[in-house]
Amino acid sequence: MSLMLLDSASLYFRAFFGVPDSLRAPDGMPVNAVRGLLDTIAWLVTTHGPDRMVACWDDDWRPAFRVEAIPSYKAHRVAQEVPGTTGIEEVPETLLAQVPVIVDLLAALGIARVGVPGYEADDVIGTLTTRAVEQDAGPVDIVTGDRDLFQLVDDAAGVRVLYPARGIRDPDVVNEERLAEKYGVASGQAYADMATLRGDPSDGLPGVPGIGEKTAAKLLAQYGTLAGILAARDAGDKGLTSTLRHRLLESDAYLQVAPIVVQVARDVPLPAFDPTIPTAPADPDALEALTAQWGLKSSVERVRTAFGWA
Repeated sequence: MSLMLLDSASLYFRAFFGVPDSLRAPDGMPVNAVRGLLDTIAWLVTTHGPDRMVACWDDDWRPAFRVEAIPSYKAHRVAQEVPGTTGIEEVPETLLAQVPVIVDLLAALGIARVGVPGYEADDVIGTLTTRAVEQDAGPVDIVTGDRDLFQLVDDAAGVRVLYPARGIRDPDVVNEERLAEKYGVASGQAYADMATLRGDPSDGLPGVPGIGEKTAAKLLAQYGTLAGILAARDAGDKGLTSTLRHRLLESDAYLQVAPIVVQVARDVPLPAFDPTIPTAPADPDALEALTAQWGLKSSVERVRTAFGWA
């Protein structure tokens, strides 16, 4: 029983920027993100044939627990500060208007959409992956344009990432062999440790100054884990140069909290839902109305064909 997990925002952002905004509804509103996501779902189901699919959702794109650990986390993406929140994400208006349409379509089609207040889609994906592995309910394909989720790769458990670097129809299939080839790390956990050391400016994570991917991978090959590297630092291990040891010491405050931010949650309290690929629309009347209102006939037909609906 294969499970496919969609990093929904990653995919509809990719569709928005990759599909011409000349695709419009009868009222003139762009529907390029909607059309692109529907076509992506149809392609994935046709090509990979999952038994179950979940559209994982960012109910909180900048969770408080991560901001408390590292205040700079995604701070540069905040368009507007709102009291009592961690801010509103900067999203193009023409994309923002399409998100409710996507929500309504997923509901009408019967595709499970799961988000949890206080958590990102990454955390939902981490939790669903962990549950599938524990219950021997894989294999699991994670579809995302976010490298952070490479940390979940696990060959023994059948967990891989489909990373659409060249487009959704020709994704990088990221498994442990690919991690070793591309990043010089042996596992998903090692990738997370490497990402912690390297940092990520796109997420506001400073990393350890002077330690990039190659140095981080070399240290992990030498000491196994981030904890092993820090133990070697504290023990004055001669395998660490004085410069590296100094850099690791200078970044100790960051290194103590960064794993909270970098590593996905694996124990999110998820609501009840049915991930099974639907055998018929959950709400045929709503689907028909949405198809007509937003001019989505060809894309919806592709989904219907992919799902095997008459």
